[in-house]
Amino acid sequence: MTEEALLQGCLQNDPTAQKVLYERYSPKMLSVCYRFAHNREDAEDMLQEGFIKVFSQIHTFRSQGAFEGWIRRIMVHTCINHLKRNKRFNESVDLIHAAGIQVREESIPSIVQAKQVVECIRMLPIGYRTVLNLYALEGYSHKEIAAMLEIEESTSRSQYTRARQMLEEILIKKKILPKQKDKVGLLAAFGR
Repeated sequence: MTEEALLQGCLQNDPTAQKVLYERYSPKMLSVCYRFAHNREDAEDMLQEGFIKVFSQIHTFRSQGAFEGWIRRIMVHTCINHLKRNKRFNESVDLIHAAGIQVREESIPSIVQAKQVVECIRMLPIGYRTVLNLYALEGYSHKEIAAMLEIEESTSRSQYTRARQMLEEILIKKKILPKQKDKVGLLAAFGR
């Protein structure tokens, strides 16, 4: 089914089109939700809530940009709203499976190492992790992050700086990053 046919079917509330859309995009979007979630159940809740928004707001998609990018923005905002609603910005998190992460760094030698980095990111306090995800992985500016999280732009910047420092310490401790301050490799991915 083409993307246009899929969109038309969803606009007409066709269950078959909705199912195809969900099956096509849910694996990638679940990966997005995992990066923000406290646990697997929260990630699945975020995903379901996000797709409800996708289906109810599909009429607002104007074909300006990628459809997947539009869905991704809805998922990110859904995750942020979920975290705000549940006041989880100050909690620590446990490690869970996080497949499908796209780290912006070509020098990472293997997907295994990328998954190790994701697991280390998930060890950060959720406030730090959220800002790091939004800035380094999703590409939002600190001004946009401040608006989304209802914080000051300077708070977003300092949370990001602290998140990078804490992540570096975790990566060194787990021997993923050498002790010398060679940030050219893994942490360069977060250096925007």
